[in-house]
Amino acid sequence: MSLAPLAPWPLLVVLAGLAALLVWWPAGRRERAESLTARARRTAMVGVLLVAALRPGLPGTDVTVDAADLDVYFLADTTTSVMAQDYAGTRPRIEGVRADLKGIAAQLPGARYTLLTFDHQTVTRLPLTSDGAALAAAADTLVAETSAWSQGSSVTVARTALREALERGRKAHPERARLVFYLGDGEQTAPDPPEPFDVDAALVNGGAVLGYGTAEGGAMEQTGTRSGGHVLDPATGQPARSAIDERQLGAIAAQLALPYLHRTSDDGAAAVVDRVGLKELGSLSSGDSTRSVGGRTELSWVLLLALVLLAAWELGAAVAGLSPARRPRTTRAGSSGAAGSSGDPVLAHSEGPAR
Repeated sequence: MSLAPLAPWPLLVVLAGLAALLVWWPAGRRERAESLTARARRTAMVGVLLVAALRPGLPGTDVTVDAADLDVYFLADTTTSVMAQDYAGTRPRIEGVRADLKGIAAQLPGARYTLLTFDHQTVTRLPLTSDGAALAAAADTLVAETSAWSQGSSVTVARTALREALERGRKAHPERARLVFYLGDGEQTAPDPPEPFDVDAALVNGGAVLGYGTAEGGAMEQTGTRSGGHVLDPATGQPARSAIDERQLGAIAAQLALPYLHRTSDDGAAAVVDRVGLKELGSLSSGDSTRSVGGRTELSWVLLLALVLLAAWELGAAVAGLSPARRPRTTRAGSSGAAGSSGDPVLAHSEGPAR
């Protein structure tokens, strides 16, 4: 059995110890009111959570992965315009963004990925990781900003965050090649012209700028509301339309010294990665470009299931504790028909006639 803790194991042990201390810490009346069973149950929950965080597992069959020494930086547009329905026909553009995020990662196994999204601000959705499943999950849950809050955005708002991320990557691993993929529609809605991507050319070894949408444009789905429908143009009251700005996207590609590709359908991103030129980068390990790593069967799911059962027990106990307790019935002293204050029956004696 092996462990792959989510955090340094001493830290996890300390946190679990503090949680157990809080469970057993004396608290006056609470100490007398709570049963030993309740505290033992909560202690068990802390213990199970600790072991699950340590991620125990069993060795499995070795698997082969690509040994590409690549760090891949994704910049994904999440402005309201990516909800325009003109990708691959009438599908929202964001579906193309999601598909290409997952497709590029699938074409670059063994690489490390980070995902930054931008609308009126830039957010790091996924820090640099080699977990392709985590990137796929982040792509599947990618959503556009709430349309009612949209106040205009710049297509280069992520320039500072990208530059800083690339600089950190070079400092930590100067031997790794860095790829940048910009995914958006190029629509500038901020009042001022976009600032250029002032990124050192030595920080970017390859990648591509990917554009989504059509020149004719499409109506934008509303986001952040249950009513659905389209974003309306306040001037006409009709559905507002968004169109791709390939000139703007071409300018971004020139600033980053990357090729520009117009994406109109999901082809698994094979065409995108072909433009990167991995061989020209020299980013693959010399000789055999694959390596064998030990497979692993995770056991944390069993512990999490046990934690769910303990939590259900705790919830049931809490609900039961809220039920009103039955109160014993009492009798009033001196009520009619009562023969004495003690409630004991009094025998009535009848006397016969005097003789």
